Amino acid sequence: MESLPERNIPTKALLVEKPGEPFVLQDIVLDEIRPNELLVEIKYAGICHTDLVVQEGKMPLGSYPAVLGHEGAGIIRKLGEGPGTSDLKIGDRVLLSYCSCLNCVACQEGRKGACENIAMINFAGTRGNEDSAISLPNGERVRGNFFGQSSFSKLAVVDSRSVVKYPGPVEDLSFLAPLGCGYMTGAATVLNVLKPKPRSSVAIFGLGAVGLCALMAAKYEEVREIVAIDILESRLQLAASLGATKTIDSRQYETVEAAIRDVLPQGVDYIVDTTGLAYVINNGIKALAHGGTFAIVGTPRPEALLEIQALDMLIHCKTLIGVTGGYCDPQKFIPRLIEMFQSGSFPVNKLHRTYPSSQLEEALQDMKSGKVVKPVLAW
Repeated sequence: MESLPERNIPTKALLVEKPGEPFVLQDIVLDEIRPNELLVEIKYAGICHTDLVVQEGKMPLGSYPAVLGHEGAGIIRKLGEGPGTSDLKIGDRVLLSYCSCLNCVACQEGRKGACENIAMINFAGTRGNEDSAISLPNGERVRGNFFGQSSFSKLAVVDSRSVVKYPGPVEDLSFLAPLGCGYMTGAATVLNVLKPKPRSSVAIFGLGAVGLCALMAAKYEEVREIVAIDILESRLQLAASLGATKTIDSRQYETVEAAIRDVLPQGVDYIVDTTGLAYVINNGIKALAHGGTFAIVGTPRPEALLEIQALDMLIHCKTLIGVTGGYCDPQKFIPRLIEMFQSGSFPVNKLHRTYPSSQLEEALQDMKSGKVVKPVLAW
């Protein structure tokens, strides 16, 4: 008879019982780690819009109850054997990102964010949907290993594929934790996917964490015109301080196309959309210059893809691409972002506010109202 897993690591986590229900802080129990896994004491975890989409049940991959969280950062407390942990040691400080299969063409080319298995691996759990590392004290299984980490937890069983070592002080993890997803995705969409030339123009739709990091990357690339578009004055002011050459309150225009052509009559070379809104995407495509590229980073509703102006794109040689994870290799790209941060070129410390894990609801309200760009939970 097959032996049952050893479950003897008690801790606390923010748990979602059913789709649409709130996060509740409660006791859980972790299994012992397996090969190529780590036990990480989570110090900080960024809150990402994706966590909220899954909480609401709008991403139909994986079961409930569930422990979410995928922008974790902390300290290794235990290591499993295996090649994935060979360069790590107990006590190392780590940033946690997404997992990829490592075997498909995209992964082999170093574009792990474009992994053909990325959705199933990260949303269903790296151990498999029916094989979680998390249980309730009564033995009921809880969906875990979300993005290889489920970092809305004091302790987490982590897949080694999601780990990036950080040599700096623990205090830095409070504002660097979101590098694992939101910050990396925004920056990599510009630096790895669009690769704008200095004399080009870029427009950013939506100035949350992803959009502002895309803006900072465009500034880093010395893009000539950086147009930042949002409806919150505080976000527009922050964008201006981070390098936007023009900020636009889209409520003052009938469409985003009109807003952009008011500034750039010939259209804009590149657009990064973080809103996922159908009418914004379709009007934005019309605002592209000849040969322009539109990158969808926010998850669009299906109808958005049905309304695209195909003839306009064909005549004017426009390109539409969907980007996940910035098409990057976190183990290589996150250290690059850290170097940019340390040189003052990627000031992500201006975007976050830290909340105790017990104040999650306050953090969510501040995030939804626009009071804070990136809330980070402290464990």
